[in-house]
Amino acid sequence: MSAAAESMSSCARCGKPANLQCPKCLELKLPREGAAFCSQDCFKASWSSHKSVHQKATLSLLGTGNPAEQNSASPNEGWLYCLKKGQTRAPKMPYFDWTGTLRPYPISSKRMVPDHIDLPDWAIDGIPKIEPNSDLQYVVEIKTPEKIERMTETCRIAREVLDAAARVIRPGVTTDEIDRVVHEATITAGILAKEVYSHGFRLHRCPYLQVLQQKFGPVFAFFLMKDILAYFFYVGHSHLYEDIHLHSIITFSRSLAARRSVNEVICHGIPDARKLEDGDIVNVDVSVYYKGVHGDINETYFVGEVDEASRRLVQCTYECLEKAISIVKPGVRFREIGEVVNRHATMSGLSVARSYCGHGIGELFHCAPDIPHYATLTQVGSKAVGVMKAGQTFTIEPMINAGVWRDRMWPDGWTDVTADGKRSAQFEHTLLVTETGVEVLTARLPSSPNMFPWLKA
Repeated sequence: MSAAAESMSSCARCGKPANLQCPKCLELKLPREGAAFCSQDCFKASWSSHKSVHQKATLSLLGTGNPAEQNSASPNEGWLYCLKKGQTRAPKMPYFDWTGTLRPYPISSKRMVPDHIDLPDWAIDGIPKIEPNSDLQYVVEIKTPEKIERMTETCRIAREVLDAAARVIRPGVTTDEIDRVVHEATITAGILAKEVYSHGFRLHRCPYLQVLQQKFGPVFAFFLMKDILAYFFYVGHSHLYEDIHLHSIITFSRSLAARRSVNEVICHGIPDARKLEDGDIVNVDVSVYYKGVHGDINETYFVGEVDEASRRLVQCTYECLEKAISIVKPGVRFREIGEVVNRHATMSGLSVARSYCGHGIGELFHCAPDIPHYATLTQVGSKAVGVMKAGQTFTIEPMINAGVWRDRMWPDGWTDVTADGKRSAQFEHTLLVTETGVEVLTARLPSSPNMFPWLKA
């Protein structure tokens, strides 16, 4: 608190004469009225409500040079930057040694989830109660016909929600707007989308992730929020402790459940006020929870006219997934998926991100088996174990980088980007191993928009 030389004012809390003023209000040059206090005790007691004055004032000062002004929807009350794994929000963009040209933008306030939507056990606090200690973290479940039927329905909904997002992608649309579309589409379907493109998120860097890392190793970090991921429900935003966002990400993502990952973002990008620009690429990751089971899917889209290098990157990533799916059948080793993906990416002059992997899925969002997308024979301790059997369900979701495979985490603790700032793309499907091969539960529908030039040939 700072002493004021001006005439005495009234305490903003109790009305008594006051000659102390909030130092932050002085810094922001705010009027003395409402910023004066009679004592430190009154100031401390008023802080929880008084600090909102600073946020509103700072937002009103956002000017030229700030991403929120240059290329975003006009910021208003509630739009803040996400920091520290969602535990903090701030009116100013954080300092960081950014690897590429992309920057974070303010995120919107939370979207509400109707009471009629069933939630997984970790929807409220972001901490799974059953998943971390489940035997299915070690044993690959063989699904019953009834459970497969539920997963088929859930995965179809996930596909329909992703298609709804794809239809609105164009220059000038913000990733927050994509998040809104996913949010509304999932509610319309009567479900809860949880992925994380994401906001504060209980995502990969939430307490859940830490538990997984300690118990099962770094490979589970991916499971965290894939959308937990910041959702893992309603991809988009979710404050870990106070402003919980339960809604659609891509990113994260996370595509809560839709995460929105643009350009050099590998995964778990948080929907925000940035407008998509002509030449961008954007990944939307949608995860749906319905009838007690999960569905998971993502695709990378072109925004307007993109350069040839970006076209090759996205098409190669699509081909990596298709080639991996083509070998799925009973008796195939899980590690062969990574060998197939790694071979095709490497021959195309690209690299495979190694910090994240595919995963088993069902009533648990993340469980055995682990599905690394890189060749594991030389990766000590990361070898995927086991063979495929009919009735198993899991995701394959390769993340392919134009440059190096290494990654870095943004200050929000959720957005993962390439270490060299070059672009990254990803595609994902939820699969069912059948007696004779594989069924893609999140396959394209006759009504799905054709977003990819190579499918039109």
